Amino acid sequence: MLTDQNYKDGQILLIDKPLQWTSFQVVNKLRWLIRKNFGIKKIKVGHAGTLDPLASGLLVICTGKFTKRIQEFQGQVKEYTGTITLGATTPSYDLETEIDQRFSIEHISEESIKEATANFIGEIEQYPPVFSALKKDGKRLYEYAREGEEVEIKSRKITINEFEITRVELPEVDFKVICGKGTYIRSLAHDFGKKLNSGAHLTALRRTKIGSFSVEDSITIENFENQLPTKIETA
Repeated sequence: MLTDQNYKDGQILLIDKPLQWTSFQVVNKLRWLIRKNFGIKKIKVGHAGTLDPLASGLLVICTGKFTKRIQEFQGQVKEYTGTITLGATTPSYDLETEIDQRFSIEHISEESIKEATANFIGEIEQYPPVFSALKKDGKRLYEYAREGEEVEIKSRKITINEFEITRVELPEVDFKVICGKGTYIRSLAHDFGKKLNSGAHLTALRRTKIGSFSVEDSITIENFENQLPTKIETA
């Protein structure tokens, strides 16, 4: 059984983040559980790569001295699975905001969907979503977006190793993506819709791998709490 010193020396915790939780909330919850359980005042806890509230899956959490390794893990290749819904766009490129435009999908076939993926393999230019936590002039992009203020967003180079279509049941398309650091799957969904002369937005997302870490080896927040030596009353 792990002790407070184990967490201070450094642990890597693989957590299956639930829907609706922010990555920051998961970090705060685990830090609170560790502190309360072992009666320690301070412990460093951080995550190696944000997951949006509307995404589930693998969150690599580092404690104590291992927080110095966060950048190392952030730079590793990631794998995602999810669903893109064709025929409509949203300002956030996912379900955070309402549909703003609708498009025809009558011209889209399973063959054209699979052919379109080839345009996104390798090193490509991608524009981050306006509803993202990236900062411009000290303010997060989503803050500008929610205030209705338009800002210029620069594209950046990202790498997509694999983009595989696993199910086509229009308007839904399931996929698996293996990609490098800084890739926005929401932007990929948006751009994919454009490539098909239609519109698209992301309607489900799950991170399944970060480097050699797999969501199959992760645990839920509840399981983490249950394996701690002391049961904490959270009335």
